[in-house]
Amino acid sequence: MLATFMYGPGDVRVEEAEEPKILAATDAIVRITLSCVCGSDLHAYHGGGTRSGIARMGHEFLGVVEETGADVQTLKKGDLVLAPFVWADNTCEFCREGLHTSCRHGGSWGNGDVGGGQAEAVRVPQADGTLVKLPVPADSELLPDLLTLSDVMCTGYHAAVKGRVSAETTVTVIGDGAVGLSAVLSAKLLGAPRIILMGRHPARTDLGVEFGATDVVAERGEEGVAKVQDLTNGDGTHVVIEAVGFPAAYDQAFGAVRAGGTVSRVGVPQYQDANVGFARMFFRNITLTGGVAPARAYIEQLMPKILDGTIHPGRVFDRTVALPDIAQAYQAMNDREALKVLVRP
Repeated sequence: MLATFMYGPGDVRVEEAEEPKILAATDAIVRITLSCVCGSDLHAYHGGGTRSGIARMGHEFLGVVEETGADVQTLKKGDLVLAPFVWADNTCEFCREGLHTSCRHGGSWGNGDVGGGQAEAVRVPQADGTLVKLPVPADSELLPDLLTLSDVMCTGYHAAVKGRVSAETTVTVIGDGAVGLSAVLSAKLLGAPRIILMGRHPARTDLGVEFGATDVVAERGEEGVAKVQDLTNGDGTHVVIEAVGFPAAYDQAFGAVRAGGTVSRVGVPQYQDANVGFARMFFRNITLTGGVAPARAYIEQLMPKILDGTIHPGRVFDRTVALPDIAQAYQAMNDREALKVLVRP
């Protein structure tokens, strides 16, 4: 089969790999029908993050169950399924608390003997707990929308939930990537009356307005903060969602949040140290929250909203490539020529 490997900064290759096999009774083999490139994949593309050596890429996919281990109870061959971006048993105490990213028996795609999702097939550990059956046909037009539940839509929703977004809170979203736009959609879904989107790419911010943003601020840094302050009578917003991950965005978030407010951070941090001192947080009673989204905990909440047409998060996909051409997808996203790219094996 074909699979995607990252050999080094900017060096994406699609190569032949061994077909996955059942290794544990709780495994399933999924033949992938749709995957995508994530903004976080670009960190490896740039040579950042913690990856070393050759990396197996991809953590967002859906497909058809091809084989199951002897202990798999809820899935059968032919089921159309979605995989969240980590695998988990869905039964341990952390999973029961909705923190599947800390599952005692879980892990992430592309690590150890588990392949990545930018491939033709993958072995899924803890299949009963990980995979979610999709109640649509394999050729459904909703598949791109449903694929966002593997990561970006659930990550945006996690940011809004952790920020306690409601009909009583104003919101600023920093970042017009797929996660930032999903956060706008989530804030709208949770009833926020005012959503300020900070981004400088018109095609993306236009989509953000369609998703629910009431204002767009193209300025960055101190100028951007000043614009948010102008829009909010000098107060800032109750919640700021930071969906970028760079130090400048983190600093911007604290400038845009009002006293007593919350900064919800879901952009993968590209730094180790950050200012949380007296003036920034303590004196102003600012709450800092966020983290890696437990997507599995949100899928059943959000899927009905897609099925009934309330939300269409798949609009973040603006290009499709075949798996052998996936290097073009990385390049296009890196060059800001594409927002998020679908990959069809």
